[in-house]
Amino acid sequence: MKLLEGIRVLDLTNVLAGPFATLHLALCGAEVIKIENPVDGDLARKLGIVNEYNKKLMGTSFLAQNANKKSLTLNMKFEEGKEIFRKIVSKADVIVENFRPGVMARLGFSYESLSEINPKIIYCAISGFGQTGPDAFKPAYDQIIQGLSGVMAINGDESLNPLRAGFPVCDTVGGINAAFAIMGALFFRERTGQGQFIDIAMLDSIMPYMGWVAANLLIGGNQPALMGNDNFTAAPSGTFSTKDGYINIAANKQEQWHELCDILEVPELKEDPRFKERDTRKKNRKELTPILEAKLKAKNTSCWVDALNQKGIPSGEILSLESALNQPQIKHRKTLKTINTPGIGEIPLFNLTAKFDKTTAEVETPPPALGQHTEELLKEFGYSVDEIKIYKEKGII
Repeated sequence: MKLLEGIRVLDLTNVLAGPFATLHLALCGAEVIKIENPVDGDLARKLGIVNEYNKKLMGTSFLAQNANKKSLTLNMKFEEGKEIFRKIVSKADVIVENFRPGVMARLGFSYESLSEINPKIIYCAISGFGQTGPDAFKPAYDQIIQGLSGVMAINGDESLNPLRAGFPVCDTVGGINAAFAIMGALFFRERTGQGQFIDIAMLDSIMPYMGWVAANLLIGGNQPALMGNDNFTAAPSGTFSTKDGYINIAANKQEQWHELCDILEVPELKEDPRFKERDTRKKNRKELTPILEAKLKAKNTSCWVDALNQKGIPSGEILSLESALNQPQIKHRKTLKTINTPGIGEIPLFNLTAKFDKTTAEVETPPPALGQHTEELLKEFGYSVDEIKIYKEKGII
């Protein structure tokens, strides 16, 4: 049995935050039916680095987060399309959408109206700013939220700030927050029989991820400092130059600091008043770093990583993305799984990274072609071959 076996999710989402949420539900075994417009579907189908795939409506952005899902095309501007949707809702457990607030209500599909059809339905709306408030109806993309959340303001250093994260972190965190909330709502429904409405805002979602930095300001009254690759919690903790590149070192504990001094053959630093205590080291990190790097530049990164890790000092190389994806630990954990995708071939996709000892949660089917499961699903919902043919001719599916 899978974690969400028997749960049916209607996925009306596009691009990233919503599809990332429903991907996690799909990997956990839910039947996720991606409801797309019949013309070109999810915008992500046309987004990606490989133009050939974009033309096939299977862009790399779409491939990345739509495994294990089914695709049903449906034009809900037609009354027949709306009726099909209502019928599907009556047999579903979860609805996820990431339109601007009010769009679904204008189509006649507010939570209130859909809960009349199916009182146990869990309806999750994902948006940039949430369903209410002064900014609720503003458009939002990931970088807009990165800027408004303070994320860009705390990244980088004096020479490069503000600085965005190198991937759409707010979209991604919004999707994870939505998946977590939906799982919680399903558990609540299991105990009470009640569905409910979930309001997810990307802006809200990213804020708690800055917990330590925010707490220093909210509770300690301390403005965040621009520290680049240094860690504000300790020193030496950050990125340092070696003979052939860079190394991350996190000697956060006092005993790790002492071990580091011995390994680098600078035992006198243990008693140096500038570096003896944790807080003074933090204040004097600009003096400390060149002293350590003078020693670190004598050997290659890999040598230092081995030596430091053997003594319990967390350290590691700074890998390229390609090297990171191919490192032995990632292969051992089966973080990626290769699956054959019709028209494209073998592609690696991310599995669910949580490991369960009693249930499977992994990529099993490739991302669907647009409308791939439309006929199959409509037949399952009771529509005849003739009805399906008429819907196709009218452009409803």
